[in-house]
Amino acid sequence: MLEKMRNIGIMAHIDAGKTTTTERILYYSGKIHKIGEIDDGAATMDFMQQEQERGITIASAAITTSWKGHQINIIDTPGHVDFTAEVERSLRVLDGAVAVICAVGWVQPQTETVWRQADEFNVPRICFVNKMDRTGADFFGAMNDVKEKFKCETVALEIPVGAGQDFDGVIDLVRMKEIHWDAATEGEKFTVGEISAEMKEKAEEWRAKLIDSVASTDDELAEIYLEGGEISTEQMVKALRKATISRALVPFLCGSSRRNQGVQPLMDAIVDYLPSPDEVPPAQAVHLKKHDEEEQIEIPCDPSSKTPAGLVFKIQYDREAGPLSFVRMYSGKISTGTQVYNVSKKKRERINRILRVNANHMEQMDSVSAGDIAVFVGLKISQTGDTLGSEGMPVLLESVKFPEPVISIAIEPETMSDRDKLNETLEILSREDPTFTHRDDEETGQLVISGMGELHLDVLVTRIRDDFKVQCRVGAPQVTYREAVTSTADYTENYSRTIAGKENTAGLTLHVEPRETGSGNLYTCAVKKGGEIPVEIFDAIEQSINNCFGGGIKMGYPCTDTAITLTAIDFNPQTSTGVAFSAAAAEAFDHVCSSASPELLEPVMAVDIESPTEFVGEAMSQITQRGGIISSMDEKTGGNIVHAEAPMAKMFGFTTSLRSVTQGRASFSMTFSHFQKKS
Repeated sequence: MLEKMRNIGIMAHIDAGKTTTTERILYYSGKIHKIGEIDDGAATMDFMQQEQERGITIASAAITTSWKGHQINIIDTPGHVDFTAEVERSLRVLDGAVAVICAVGWVQPQTETVWRQADEFNVPRICFVNKMDRTGADFFGAMNDVKEKFKCETVALEIPVGAGQDFDGVIDLVRMKEIHWDAATEGEKFTVGEISAEMKEKAEEWRAKLIDSVASTDDELAEIYLEGGEISTEQMVKALRKATISRALVPFLCGSSRRNQGVQPLMDAIVDYLPSPDEVPPAQAVHLKKHDEEEQIEIPCDPSSKTPAGLVFKIQYDREAGPLSFVRMYSGKISTGTQVYNVSKKKRERINRILRVNANHMEQMDSVSAGDIAVFVGLKISQTGDTLGSEGMPVLLESVKFPEPVISIAIEPETMSDRDKLNETLEILSREDPTFTHRDDEETGQLVISGMGELHLDVLVTRIRDDFKVQCRVGAPQVTYREAVTSTADYTENYSRTIAGKENTAGLTLHVEPRETGSGNLYTCAVKKGGEIPVEIFDAIEQSINNCFGGGIKMGYPCTDTAITLTAIDFNPQTSTGVAFSAAAAEAFDHVCSSASPELLEPVMAVDIESPTEFVGEAMSQITQRGGIISSMDEKTGGNIVHAEAPMAKMFGFTTSLRSVTQGRASFSMTFSHFQKKS
């Protein structure tokens, strides 16, 4: 039954109408009995409270429906750039995608991001130009914009009848029929008739373009076309399907989801042109052999295979059921109540239940087979990107790769009793969302959370407060500086203390000098070991110096790029002890470093900004205003990558300012580079 299954994603820029389109698909396929509106906060797919309040999709909800005897698994993905990871993890497990494009806005910044991600995973796609009823709607402009920006061959399967307030229906160029929707039945009923006289010429023109495009990808069709023969609907659909799956063509349809127009032909196109799980290339995997050997293999989509293989592509926490693991099956079958081997963690886990997902409610299943998507309940250790399989054939499916978080804030519970609950909540959230991380900053004592942007962190903090009922305060994290010496110095410390009636003495000389930037700290013993000085004395000195490196010189920040050499020891067998030498080393360290012109250093980040060509100037200006230095620039298709270095302390809020001056089209990554003298 694989040929009757479709795993599709609906992707687009924020506000292009993805969720509205999905609601219509569910309504017309009989999955829901009332259309929920995003504007009213009642959309089926947006079931998180924040999604309904903000009118945006945050979690990528999965739902199963059917159309004309085909099972369609739909994943509705977020459109906001801060939730890129949600889109990426969805595209990884999809076989095809519907790109929803606004008829007025055309290709928008996040459209570019999701399109690039779909290219990376080789996902075939069809485009639905939505909002044809809005003033300024231009179907052909949107189609041309996609063609120019993404360098792909676009082909119209429909053309609109009117636009803006006059949008009245579509002309199906494959079947050469005109379709109009009935407003009284919320678009459920529609009429298919002959093309009107005023649209006939335009329809013939675009039908010729369609045949020309499809014939260029299919030799059989090209032969019929050149001989002047008639191409049947079946031949056209078959050739279009082949061209779409091979990504030679991107078919275009249009409509207005809000006004319930154009959705049923889109559902037909999903079934007709997007691939079934066995029509896409086999999944790539690594076979883990004995003695840690690895072998690259392919996993064909075969439900009858004896070796199951599934990928956990999302974890969602449910208060009653615990973690819900969304799994895409690539091979074999897994049944309810059985044990499964987590290849990534090398541990066995029991599956309590398998559920079919219907947005916000679930339906019990006995088993799930290759090609399908389901939710496993009961997996305690599985994380996003883990492979579920068998010990007999341990294969590791490609893991989902996530970008590094770019923004951090400090968080603390309002009461100490909430501390454990907060840590537990952060663990749950980081399992759900791999781009969200948390750590205890040892140097500042703060609990720091990191994410993909300010909206991302704002959403997560709101979830901590509202969903998990943990009251917390948030603030900006402190930048941790470093200290380093800039000249050489020597110092001799003679230590003498009477402790518990016993004399303790120690004498030593330390030499300090600066090291090359980025080379770290170094302790060297130039005193010959052995003889009458016990090895414990040398160990006590070394441990004391290493502890002093962490405690700093004047400001209390850790040292960096500093070399300390032990050049002499004054040892008395009667009175010298390890404790005395440890204390002497600490005193000597403070004195010798303080007299070697110590300086405060600040962290400098390596920043890579990816920007469309027209905004490169603004992006460069933003980084230089923050004390950044531009080192180089690389050109790439449709834009540039600017390489720069900037002090960490001035990079807070950079995400927002960069997006505002580049209309949200530039992105950046930031990694630690080195420490330099604080300006």
